[in-house]
Amino acid sequence: MAYTPFDQFLSEATYRDHASDSTIDGDAFYGLYTSWCYVSQNTPQPQHVFWEAMGQRISPGHRLRMRGPAATDYLLNSY
Repeated sequence: MAYTPFDQFLSEATYRDHASDSTIDGDAFYGLYTSWCYVSQNTPQPQHVFWEAMGQRISPGHRLRMRGPAATDYLLNSY
């Protein structure tokens, strides 16, 4: 599989937290993605495209957490 902006998003804006049972929920996950797009100057894809891509890259209960500049942007702009 080719390295795509979705792969780059997962690499730069998330990390796996094996010590926790919690994970980023749906709305926050897409919000983090749109923040990452803003910070990295990428064009965000519609939600259905995003979810299809994530379905090919992560499994349910993925235990992903936010990190980096996109996390900061998302948190500052969503609350």
